[in-house]
Amino acid sequence: MSDRIFDRETLLDLTVNVIPLGILVFFVGAYAFIGSFPDDPVIVLIQMSIIVLTGVALSVLTYFSGKAISGAENEMDDYIPAGYSEADAEVAGVPSEPESDASDGAE
Repeated sequence: MSDRIFDRETLLDLTVNVIPLGILVFFVGAYAFIGSFPDDPVIVLIQMSIIVLTGVALSVLTYFSGKAISGAENEMDDYIPAGYSEADAEVAGVPSEPESDASDGAE
């Protein structure tokens, strides 16, 4: 695996969050440059904060889900699926765990 946090496969998994982030950025831009706001600045602040906080929350969620996906992919590298023996795994190219030299206490 790669030394980076997000490899290519993880980034492909996270691209589903790019579209909602793009929509939120579009609306922030549309409201900032085109929108006709009410006279009350509190309403404008509430509207913009809802959009911006949603975008920030989605970005944070995307980052942590990317770390979780990457960590799960790294753990799955040494995983032998149910129904397969270590010999089957060696044929398939999955590395098996090294045998320990310690005895089980039986002499």
